[in-house]
Amino acid sequence: MSPQALARLTGRPDLKAIAAWVRKDASVLDLGCGDGLLLKHLAQTRGARGYGLEIADEKVIACVANGVNVIQVDIERGLSDFDDDSFDYVILSLTLQAVRRTEPIVMEMLRVGREAIVTFPNFGHWEARWQVLAGRMPVSRTLPFQWYDTPNVHLCTIRDFESFCAAHGIRILERLVLHEGDEVRLLPNLRGSVAVYRIQAGG
Repeated sequence: MSPQALARLTGRPDLKAIAAWVRKDASVLDLGCGDGLLLKHLAQTRGARGYGLEIADEKVIACVANGVNVIQVDIERGLSDFDDDSFDYVILSLTLQAVRRTEPIVMEMLRVGREAIVTFPNFGHWEARWQVLAGRMPVSRTLPFQWYDTPNVHLCTIRDFESFCAAHGIRILERLVLHEGDEVRLLPNLRGSVAVYRIQAGG
């Protein structure tokens, strides 16, 4: 991986956490995989194999350039082309807030994958709360868009996501809350800007 590509990857601490959780030689499906750098990194460092799903033409081309197996498909339409337990991990990184059919997508992830890894910006972070109290929609490093051009449609907090998991019988296997690359343990829903979860369908 080129120094520029590695810099882009290491600039996303949630991706570093994902790589640490994926076991060696695992099969991986990355939803909304972008340019495929995460899958390339997992292949090089963990021996992972798998596919990325991406809708944007330019990102599909970037995946091919990065040597990543990619399928051009809209994940909003579901994962019906994949059998149950087809992959060890299904990943959705910083995309949960941008999908419209959140509930069915998460449940499909847990059908297709033995485990799922989900990361999202925490709308409960104190900076977001402060901007809302000031009468403005939040703009930050993890929420960089203005209200009029944002792709985000379903922002949530750490508490919201954990309530969702409880209501749907989803087991939380691991949780990591981060801010600017550092782990947050004290008051994570207030002080953490990015949440990373490893989850599994309840037995």
